[in-house]
Order: sequence, then C-alpha cells, then structure tokens
Amino acid sequence: MPETLTAPPLAETFSFAGMAWRVRRPKPFVLVFEGASPGAPADYLHEVLLAPEWRESFLQLIDRTGLVVCLDLQTEHPSYRDVRGRSSKGRLSQGEYYHHDGCSSPQKPRVVEIRCPYQTVARSVATGVAPHQAVVRAMFGALPLELASADAFHGWQERLQGPLSMAELDQVQGLMNRTVRRKLDAESARAYFREVDVAANAYVEPWAMGESRLISNAHAGLTMQHRRAYQEVNRAGVANGSLVKRWPNEELALPGQEVDEALVASFCTEEDGPCHRGSAGLKFVEP
Repeated sequence: MPETLTAPPLAETFSFAGMAWRVRRPKPFVLVFEGASPGAPADYLHEVLLAPEWRESFLQLIDRTGLVVCLDLQTEHPSYRDVRGRSSKGRLSQGEYYHHDGCSSPQKPRVVEIRCPYQTVARSVATGVAPHQAVVRAMFGALPLELASADAFHGWQERLQGPLSMAELDQVQGLMNRTVRRKLDAESARAYFREVDVAANAYVEPWAMGESRLISNAHAGLTMQHRRAYQEVNRAGVANGSLVKRWPNEELALPGQEVDEALVASFCTEEDGPCHRGSAGLKFVEP
C-alpha cells in the first residue's frame, strides 16, 4: 500500500497531553515542537510526551507523522548512547546510505530517536530524513543514465511508477546501493545522495543543540529512512559535534515491564559501534 502522510494540521498551537504546544510544520511529514509548553518541565520529552500515560499516544503521533522534532529540550536521560559512524574519503560509511535502524534484525525498532546534546562544538554534518517510498524513487531518478539502464534495473522502471511493497522497496534499494558503491567514488556518491535529498524532499536541516528527532523507523502506515548527510566535501580532521541515539519504544520500559535485552541487541549495527546491549553488535546489512 502507498504510504500516507497524515498528522495534525499545520497550526501555531497543538493540543496534546493536556497542554497547548507551539508547533510548526516545515514539511508534510515533519512536526516540530518549538520547546516546552508553558508550565511544562524543561525535560518535556520524558516528563510529559513519553510519560507512561501519554507514551503510546505520542508514539502513534510519530507513526502518523513520520518525523517529530523536539527543540530546546533539556535532558540528561541515561538511556542515550553515542553514535559512532565512520567516514572516509575513499568510501561511504554505512550510515551515509538511506537506511532503517535494525536492518539486520528480524524485527525493526518502531521509532529511532537521534539527539544533538549540548556541547562545545556545533554539529556540521546533517541528517537527512524522508519517507521510504520517496527515497527509493528519488534514488532511481538521480542515478546517472548509464547506471540506471544497466541490466540489473530492467523492469524496475515500470514497477517504480506504482506502489511497491516493503520487500520490493528493499530489493531495488539494495540494487541501487550496491551499484553506487561499486561505480561511484566517495565524493561522487555523496553528491548523488545530495541530489536524492532534494528529489525526495528530505528534511535536511542543521542540528540545533538540545534537539531530538524521533523518526518512524518501521510502521505499516508511514516508514521513514534516514542517513548521515555531508553537505560539502568531507575533510578529515575537521571538528564536528556528536550525536546520541536510542530506540524509545523498546528501550524505555513502562512500569511493570522489562526491556527485552536480546531484542534490543539485535537492532545494533556496526554504524553504532560496539553494542552496549550485548557482547557484539550485528553488522549493518544494506537493504
């Protein structure tokens, strides 16, 4: 079925969890909370939006929207861990391709949260987020003609005109990722994905300190993908702020529940570095 982009309408205020929040809608699949609602705590994500009585409603909001952004969020919650993505001049790292978290797991996390903590060095590398269907079509449209007409893509030109299943999206995206990886050098591939960002209408905004982005990672209605997006030539040795992440649906236990450690460990990829939930993380598998 085609993905739908349904979410609360654009408005200056949005009523949720018994409060009126200042919000904006920069793209159809993005809802930005501008900061704490009057009377809300500074850590409004944990103390209000993800509080037990509101958590499922908030997760459903993410499911329906695609990407929910929380700005000016003051939190020191211990569940976040470092993102340790690797970059090189000679080859794209795995996180630079559009992907879902947990690609190597039979079950993917429902939501992935990526956060830019307060720190002394600004984050200069962007994070692109866009709907899966839009990403795949944009990837095919941006392929150089000599690559798009290769034998591997015969038949896909017509099939991409209509709705595709998740399995079909993953199949053709895997073909394109492998083609780009083999045929383009690193900076040409990065330039290609910048074209994909534009064609997919991706959310590629500079990171603000104290910002969290909660992405619908695997959902029957609206599934998003994300990537680490270099906006210019990658230069080694340039200082850059760091990000942290987690999977709030699976890692934040509700009262009376326990975290399924084995399930969470199965989500880990080498893009995250050594898995903090197990002795060894699983490697990222390109879709």
